[in-house]
Amino acid sequence: MTTYNAINLIARPTGGPIGPELFEIVEKELPSIGKGQFLVKQNHMSLDPAMFGWMSPDTESYIPPVALGDVMRSSGIGEVVESNHEGFQIGDRVMGLMGWTQYYLSDGTGLNKVAAPLPDEAILSVFALPGLTATQGLYSIGKPKSGETLVVSGAAGSVGSIVGQLAKADGLTVIGIVGSDEKADWIINELGFDGAVNYKTDNLAEKLAELTPNGIDVYFENTGGPIQHHVYERMNAHGRIAVCGMIADYSKEVPDLAPSWINIIKKRLTIQGFTMPDHFGEIPTLLEKLTPYVMQGKIKHRAHVLLGLESAITGLNLFFTGKNKGKLIVKL
Repeated sequence: MTTYNAINLIARPTGGPIGPELFEIVEKELPSIGKGQFLVKQNHMSLDPAMFGWMSPDTESYIPPVALGDVMRSSGIGEVVESNHEGFQIGDRVMGLMGWTQYYLSDGTGLNKVAAPLPDEAILSVFALPGLTATQGLYSIGKPKSGETLVVSGAAGSVGSIVGQLAKADGLTVIGIVGSDEKADWIINELGFDGAVNYKTDNLAEKLAELTPNGIDVYFENTGGPIQHHVYERMNAHGRIAVCGMIADYSKEVPDLAPSWINIIKKRLTIQGFTMPDHFGEIPTLLEKLTPYVMQGKIKHRAHVLLGLESAITGLNLFFTGKNKGKLIVKL
């Protein structure tokens, strides 16, 4: 094999579904390996809601947008197949931002070796961005305490499901916001959540009041949407809100109005947005915190696997429809 495929971003989303008109599939020659370089055959790519921000033209975001004509950005995991780098040997498993491409030439910058003897899907579902994001937001911002009540939106997703399980392991009452009865059943009966709100069919105010009779101490926000207002109104004094994502607004030209700030004053709330690039230097500490929960069997996951590089293009729309079940991954 002397060539491989990659997918470049060639246009910005303008609202609505993600389509093939935004991308170009290109065939490339396998590169020669220079001194201090190695070639990775990527086996699995991660699809994440953050990609919608990376495709936008917003230059004031936490990370520069993908330039038009460049390979679409994504994290992934693969195997070193050629190497002139003393720190990376043929057969090493590596993980990092490699993009929508079958092969990736690297000098080691931004790539880390994968030591855990777990399948690629498990690594991307737990120890990659989802687990790191959940751990950072929950503990640094949420500051959970045993006996408190936590609500997490996108609770059946890759980040939300880990947030809820960590909180349960720490002795909190955990309520998840989901978009289907199947997901509600999964987080309650498989993951151990105390309750679930189906934002598509439940009376949001009534269901949330029923499940959180003592109010809400910690809210982990992944989605936005109408449920946000109801959770915000039930926050207890000195409550903490970690704002991780707003998938409900990513495809809208005009975002929904946020709740009034009055309760921030009345209840002395702490509300903080965060993104993982600010905390990449803390990854060893985050893994040290997360790993014992995983090794003790307290963190379960499931992956929704798409087949083939090109499936990434339309696969992103699963975030809008909520039809993905677990961590969204592309198998190359």
